[in-house]
Amino acid sequence: MVQVEVKITLEGKSYLTNVIAQRETSEDEIVRLATEQIQKQWKK
Repeated sequence: MVQVEVKITLEGKSYLTNVIAQRETSEDEIVRLATEQIQKQWKK
């Protein structure tokens, strides 16, 4: 497992989040996970 810090811009705002994933996880999958995480936390 690795912890990856991801910066996502969503609706004109920048968010910084950490994603914990398997070492083999693709970059696209990590970005998708980060986006979902931000939407759950901030876009209620």
